[in-house]
Amino acid sequence: MECQDKDEPKGTVLHIVVVGFHHKRGCQVEFSYPPLIPEEGHDSNNLPEKWKYLPFLALPDGAHNYQEDTVYFHLPPLNEDMKCVYGVSCYRQIEAKALKVRQADVTRETVQKSVCVLSRVPLYGLIQAKLQLITHAYFDEKDFSQISILQELYDHMNGSIRCTTPEGSSMYLGLSPRDLILHFKHKVLILFKLILLEKKVLFYVSPVNRLVGTLMTVLSLFPGMLEHGLAESSHYHSKSSVSENLQPDKVIPNAEQLPSDSKTDLCTTDHSDTHKPTKDQSQPSMTTQEPCQIKPPSQTSLESSESDWETLDPSVLEGGVGIAGNEVGTIDSDAGCSGVPITVQPKSGTGQGILTQGLLSGLEEDQYGLPLAVFTKGYLCLPYMALQQHHLLSDVRVRGFVAGATNILFRQQRHLSDAIVEVEEARIQIQDPELRRVLNLSTADLRFSDYLVKHVTENREDVFLDGTGWEGGDEWIRAQFTLYVHSLLASTLQEDNEKLLADYGAAFISAWKITHNYKVWFSNKHLSMSEITPGHPFQGQYSVADVKLRFSHSVQNSERGKKLGNAVMTTSRSVVQTGKAVGQSVGGALTTAKSAMSSWFSTLAPQPAVAAGPELSESTTTKE
Repeated sequence: MECQDKDEPKGTVLHIVVVGFHHKRGCQVEFSYPPLIPEEGHDSNNLPEKWKYLPFLALPDGAHNYQEDTVYFHLPPLNEDMKCVYGVSCYRQIEAKALKVRQADVTRETVQKSVCVLSRVPLYGLIQAKLQLITHAYFDEKDFSQISILQELYDHMNGSIRCTTPEGSSMYLGLSPRDLILHFKHKVLILFKLILLEKKVLFYVSPVNRLVGTLMTVLSLFPGMLEHGLAESSHYHSKSSVSENLQPDKVIPNAEQLPSDSKTDLCTTDHSDTHKPTKDQSQPSMTTQEPCQIKPPSQTSLESSESDWETLDPSVLEGGVGIAGNEVGTIDSDAGCSGVPITVQPKSGTGQGILTQGLLSGLEEDQYGLPLAVFTKGYLCLPYMALQQHHLLSDVRVRGFVAGATNILFRQQRHLSDAIVEVEEARIQIQDPELRRVLNLSTADLRFSDYLVKHVTENREDVFLDGTGWEGGDEWIRAQFTLYVHSLLASTLQEDNEKLLADYGAAFISAWKITHNYKVWFSNKHLSMSEITPGHPFQGQYSVADVKLRFSHSVQNSERGKKLGNAVMTTSRSVVQTGKAVGQSVGGALTTAKSAMSSWFSTLAPQPAVAAGPELSESTTTKE
C-alpha cells in the first residue's frame, strides 16, 4: 500500500505520544512529537477535537490491573487528505518510589503511562515489537523528563518503515490464525460471515492485548483487508445518538447531513410515540424547521463520508433499505448495472485507473475487487473502544461496527449489538433467532471448518511448525479463506446458481446480497473473476460422514448438545459405580439420554445441504 500523500513531508509515523494518568485530571497527553497541535509545544495537554478520545484509548480502562499491556486503536482523520490513523500503545506502570526524579504531581504509589505511535499504515505487530523495546527503555530511565529517546524513535521508525507497506510476515506479525482456530474452531467461519453481513459485532475479553489480537486476526482472514480495507474504518462523528435525535418536538439541525437511511427513520417517526419509528412512511410528523425530504445528494464526492453514502446516480437510490439497519438500498443485485455511472477506480499497485461501472468503494482494490468494501460508509472497525466512546453504539451515523471492549458495561448492553463474542469462553452470543438461522453453517461449510481444524491440530506440538509452516500454518489458513471468498463471489455470478449458493447457506446468501459491500462489488466488473472456479470448495453429496461431523459439532457447541453429553456421561458414571445397567439411577439416565437423542435428531431432518447448524448462543436452535 502506497502512502496517501507522496508529496507530504511527514513519513509513515505521524506522532509519538506519551499518555499519563493524573491524579486530578485523569488520562491526559503529556508529550507529543511532533506536537499534536503545531502551534503549541510538545508538552501541551491539548488535543484536536477529533482525537479527544486518544488518552482513553492509549491508556485503557482497567489498566491498573496489569503491569503492562498493548492496545491497537483507530482514530478518525483530521483532514480530507488523510485516511484512518492507526494507533499502537504500550502501557506500563512503575512504583513511584523507584523513580530517580519524582515530579511534584506524582502523588500516587504507582505511575501509569503509555507510549503511543500514530501511524499512516496498519503495521500493528511490527510497530508493537519496536515500541515495546523503547517503552521498556523509557521506563528504565526512571526519569520521564528524558524525552530524547522518544524523538529518536520517531526518526528511526520513519527511516525504517518506508511508505510502501511491507508484504507477507511484516504485515501480519503477531496475528496468528492458527491460534484463533485452535481456540474458536469452526466458529471462526461464523465470525467471518458475521462481518460479511456487516452486523454489529462486539468482542469482549481482558487484557486489551488479547482482545485486539483476536479481533485483528479475524480481520486478517479477509483477503486484502488489513492492507487496503481499513482506510475508512474510523470515519465517524461523535455527536447525535438515537436518544438525542428522537426527542419529541425537537428540531433536527442540518438534516441534510444525515445519511439517507437515518433521515428516513427520523422523518417517518409517529408523533404519538417518538421512540418507535413507524413503518408507514405516509405519516411523517417529526417537527422540523423545514419539511423533511428524502432525496439523494445532488453532488457526490469520493472524499465524502457522512452525507454522500454512495457515489452513484440518484435513480439508483430507489432500491430500498437493507435489513437490520444496513446500508441504504443501492441496486438490485439481480438487476444489472443499468443507470449506474461509469467511474474510474484506482487499481492496486499502479498509478493508473481502470474503467469500472458501478459504485465506488473508495478503496485500493485488486483485480478481483478485493478487499470488499466492508468498513466504509459508516461501518466502523474499533479494535479497542474506550468507555467514553460508548455512545457510538447508538449513533445514527454508525450503521454497524466490529469493536473490542474490556469494560463489562459494554457486554451488559446486549441490545446495542447483534453479536457479542466472549473471547475467553470462545462463545458467540446472538439474541436474534433469525440471525442465528442465517449463520447456521451448511454441510459444505462444516467440511471446510473441519478441514481447517484438522490441519491445525495435527502436529500442533511440532516446534518446527509453530505457525510458520505452509500446510496448517498461518499463511496457509489465510490462503484457504481467500479461496473461500473467491469461490463465493464467483458462484454469485453464475446463472441458475441456486444449487451452488445453497452450499454457503441460502439464508446467508440472501442476507449478504443486500449488504453494502456486496452491492459495491457486484456493481463493478472484475474480469479476473472468470479465472475462478465457481462452487463451494467442499461441495459434494451428503454422506454418513457429514452426519457424524454435524453431530460432533452440535454436541460440542449447542446447549442441547451439552445436555445430551451430560446425560451420556451420567450414564457412564452410573454404570461404573453400580455395575448394574438396570439400576434405577442408570435407567433414569438412559431415559434422559434417549429423550435428548430423539429430540436432537429431529433437528437434523431438514434439507441436508442447509440443515440446522451448531448453536451460536444459549438459546435453542431455530428450526428452518
